[in-house]
Amino acid sequence: MISEMDSMSENKVWTLVEPPEGIKPIGCKWVFKKKTDMDGNVQTYKGRLVAKGFRQIHGVDYDETFSPVAMFKSIRILLAVATFHDYEIWQMDVKTAFLNGKIEEDVYMTQPEGFVTPENARKVCKLQRSIYGLKQASRSWNLRFNEAIQEFGFIRNEDEPCVYKKFSGSIVSFLILYVDDILIIRNDIPTLQSIKTWLSSCFSMKDLEEASYILGVKIYRDRSRRLLGLSQSTYIDKVLKRFSMGESKRGFLPMRHGISLSKEMCPSTPQERE
Repeated sequence: MISEMDSMSENKVWTLVEPPEGIKPIGCKWVFKKKTDMDGNVQTYKGRLVAKGFRQIHGVDYDETFSPVAMFKSIRILLAVATFHDYEIWQMDVKTAFLNGKIEEDVYMTQPEGFVTPENARKVCKLQRSIYGLKQASRSWNLRFNEAIQEFGFIRNEDEPCVYKKFSGSIVSFLILYVDDILIIRNDIPTLQSIKTWLSSCFSMKDLEEASYILGVKIYRDRSRRLLGLSQSTYIDKVLKRFSMGESKRGFLPMRHGISLSKEMCPSTPQERE
């Protein structure tokens, strides 16, 4: 919680002001979660301050909310391209990504529980930047990131707005954004490092080096054979455990009659369905 409040202060997320007349500030709450690694082991115990955005009013303290994310098929395509050409695939994570987004509306929030001082007890937080839970938070962050990465010379893909490209002579770069997860694909290590340095100068970043785990998917790579594999075994184990099937036998269900019995299994007329 202290780390989260330090991030709020560092990003100048709000200023304390006297509550304006007629304004009812939205609430906030602490949300606690465990972040796990690729094997499902607990890596971090995280406390996050979240605004109660469901109390916001459209047209008053928020307007547009849409924010794109990279399609998983786009990630797979670019991973295949990188594998074929033996490009570098590196990964970065944006710490407290939503706190970087700027908001244009006047949004007031109550002070977070446990961090109210007696001298400021009557004041409220006037938000300067987006915060998790706000209706416009994801959109604000996406706009801020798009602005920053285009300053570095990247061009946004017209059909996939979370995929960026940059060409400089024989040097090829791709960048994929999924909320706060970033994949950087490049055929030149020194210039790849320059991208990471630029991003770190704009945002608080965590360098995860070579990509091994993205969106719950393990990445296995054999560069000598130019092969790359994706596995969701950890997610599958999680689903099985959720439905008390963790001890089930592992294997494949044979599909022996899928084509020959299609008519019998999928009747087309009302009489057949009866």
